Amino acid sequence: MVSWNPWHGCKRYSTGCLHCYVYRRDESVERDASQVQKNAAFDLPIRKKRDGSYHIPSGETVFTCFTSDFFLEEADPWRAEAWQMIRQRQDLYFFFITKRILRFHEQLPADWGTGYPNVTIGVTCENQAMADQRLPYFVSLPIVHKQIVLEPMLESIQLEPYLGCGIEKVSVGGESGQGARLMRYEWAQNVRFQCDRHHVAFHFHQTGARFEKDGRVYRIPRAEQQRQAAKSGLSTIDAK
Repeated sequence: MVSWNPWHGCKRYSTGCLHCYVYRRDESVERDASQVQKNAAFDLPIRKKRDGSYHIPSGETVFTCFTSDFFLEEADPWRAEAWQMIRQRQDLYFFFITKRILRFHEQLPADWGTGYPNVTIGVTCENQAMADQRLPYFVSLPIVHKQIVLEPMLESIQLEPYLGCGIEKVSVGGESGQGARLMRYEWAQNVRFQCDRHHVAFHFHQTGARFEKDGRVYRIPRAEQQRQAAKSGLSTIDAK
């Protein structure tokens, strides 16, 4: 697994962004996360070593733009070049998540066609309103690999209208950090049942800091949130 953040910083977009981890981390080092900047590692996918081989070896999964949003408006001047690098490294698997899927067709590569086979796009939805706004459009798009990410999950969400439309995986997670909003076990369990009915892979990624199960609310330290989610046994596959 490799991380590639071609640009850094973001603008809050919907209620799921209220306690954004990028803002939280940047504030800890007195940095303004709302200021979007192109990173020094922008060209990481095509960087080569002295012997001419790539720094990122063939076959790696590249987690892309996790300190911003790939479709962020402020990144428009750089996105075409990012697409070009993704196209050049067809031996890598690029994965990014976005709340701004409604901007998908803006600055899309001319040769996109039915989608690049080495690109997986995940759309994040924090509540039913955002799911019903983003997912009808998402499932209609020419994307080879599609995932839904419910994180931070803020309420029970009905996904079944969208699960028979090429969705390969659904990931669920609660909110971390100071002031984290509540995540309930039953919400994750219900999504798992929906995925089972449509033969879609399900991954319970993390509990979040405030997690309710069987009527009891638990305060879970950040270091334990993924482990406790794994212990629930809800996931049908491991994270990839």
